[in-house]
Amino acid sequence: MIEENKNQKNSHLDISERETDPVCGMKVDPRSNKISSSVYQQKSYFFCSAKCKSKFDHNPSSFLNIEPNPVSKPSHSAEYTCPMHPQIRKNGPGSCPICGMSLEPVTLTAHSEEDQSEYLDMRKRFWLATGFSIPLLFITMGGRHLIHESHRQVLLNYLELLLASPVVLWAGWPFYQRFWQSLKNKSPNMFTLIGLGVSVAYLFSLVATFFPNIFPSSFRDTGTGQLDLYFEPAAVIVSLVLLGQVLELKARGQTGAAIKALLQLAPKTARRVSSDGSEQEVEIEQIVVGDKIRVRPGEKISVDGIVESGTSAVDESMVTGESIPTEKSSGSKVIAATMNGTGSLLVQAHKVGKDTLLSQIVQMVADAQRSRAPIQKLADQISAYFVPTVVGVAIFTAFIWGFWGPEPRLAFAIVNAVAVLIIACPCALGLATPMSIMVATGRAAQMGVLFKDAEAIELLRKVNVLIVDKTGTLTMGKPKLVSILPFGEITEEKLLQLTASLERQSEHPLAAAIVKATEERKISLQDTTEFRSITGMGTEGRVLGQKISVGNLKLMQSANVDVSSVQIAADRLRDDGQSVMFVAVEARIAGLIGVADPIKETSAEAIQKLQKLGLKVVMVTGDNKRTANAVAQKIKVDEIISDVLPNEKVEVV
Repeated sequence: MIEENKNQKNSHLDISERETDPVCGMKVDPRSNKISSSVYQQKSYFFCSAKCKSKFDHNPSSFLNIEPNPVSKPSHSAEYTCPMHPQIRKNGPGSCPICGMSLEPVTLTAHSEEDQSEYLDMRKRFWLATGFSIPLLFITMGGRHLIHESHRQVLLNYLELLLASPVVLWAGWPFYQRFWQSLKNKSPNMFTLIGLGVSVAYLFSLVATFFPNIFPSSFRDTGTGQLDLYFEPAAVIVSLVLLGQVLELKARGQTGAAIKALLQLAPKTARRVSSDGSEQEVEIEQIVVGDKIRVRPGEKISVDGIVESGTSAVDESMVTGESIPTEKSSGSKVIAATMNGTGSLLVQAHKVGKDTLLSQIVQMVADAQRSRAPIQKLADQISAYFVPTVVGVAIFTAFIWGFWGPEPRLAFAIVNAVAVLIIACPCALGLATPMSIMVATGRAAQMGVLFKDAEAIELLRKVNVLIVDKTGTLTMGKPKLVSILPFGEITEEKLLQLTASLERQSEHPLAAAIVKATEERKISLQDTTEFRSITGMGTEGRVLGQKISVGNLKLMQSANVDVSSVQIAADRLRDDGQSVMFVAVEARIAGLIGVADPIKETSAEAIQKLQKLGLKVVMVTGDNKRTANAVAQKIKVDEIISDVLPNEKVEVV
């Protein structure tokens, strides 16, 4: 009886705790029902059936009455890592416990503000250190020798202390923190040597200033009887190391800016279309998979997705390098950050946020910057033994000078031991390799070159085959009117005037090249009536009362235009790499218009120089074989692979 009451009680609790299916409204027990989804806002929703779940996943926002909360901007809770030691991960900025380098964020976002606090702090410390070190150098390198009175020498000692203390104690404080960290973590690095050298030099000089009588005569200069102070080396060393830190942080900031420049290509907002057809502009972070996005003419596409309705030409040069925009219609794939042309598109989001192609490219650049080249692993191994060895050599140096050196022996012993610690500091060994990788990948990203990882940079010297794209690489990347072939009694100027007057109404990318040619030749255009654009074929309309048709062979066939007399000429233009358009006036062929992407003037010379270096140059392009051959013959590449889709190019590699 007690067990039965207990079961009834649990059953009552289960009913009160049931979730509501957002699609059909039924109550669902979350404990027993395994049909759930967390696609929206990382919150779990439960469903009575797989059918309801499928509807919800297709368009979550249409079943919810709440607006998603905008994603907050990343704060110091973001994950940070060390460029030299990627295994180090921390929440928030700081320094690496192994090498002492400043940590950097693992992932940059377009909204994340560039944190320049460390750079500005180091720059402020550097300028203060420089301001105090310059007069200190003047005193020790010449000013002190002009004064012979002992009491004034003592005053100069205090003046040196006054100038050196802000540099060593305040400007150099971050180095002491990293020095202590290296001792605590038993990871000797460049800051171990800096901390030891500067501390010994400053503390010795400090004691010698206030308690000079405790030092024996072996510490004093045989000529003047004065103790040698080392405030100036300590201050100058701090200043020079600060200069290195400022340059390093500046270079890293420029590298981060290159990644952010890529992220800035993506739009910040999107127009989400609700189930009732209403449109609302929302932050890009609020878009989820399944949402429908309206892309208006001239706007950037905000997500990777599929076109549901509408036609337009999309400029995808940012991703593919192809200068001629791609025609998009229902069922076509679109990519985030690409530019829509003059048409309107309704796109269903398939990939958002970090899953988009642009975000993956950006992450690849960031990962490449933090990856380690094989030579860097060698540098790390050397560093592990280098610092303890230097400390041992410094002790040995002090021992030799202290027993067998000239007078004052102990003074020379200390100064030479400090010199060993400072001069042998492996700054270049520890920083040169990661810094070169960071700057190389960042600069390359700005130029449109992406490296898979740091090892790829190092192995570049072994490359013997170079694979290049055609459009925008070997060619100008901008379509241009190349040929005008009139037939019959029509003149070249008249043919261009009729064609451009019609194409002025078109949104096709090749139409812009034709219209631009009339502007360059100062040919006046005429009004067009009854204009009609036929997707995948061309355009029709009336100019000066005549019916004009401009397009491909399919358009001519549908308009019953006989093109047999111009086919040989059309093939000849295609063999030259031109896109050919037929022009008909009143259903009779009037001429051919050829548009092409001109080859860069430097392409042929560049290919020849690469071939002289022993590189085999292969051209891989999405263009047809005839166009590819036309370009290849002019620039003399070694091999041609044509009709290759963007995703197939990696298979060719």
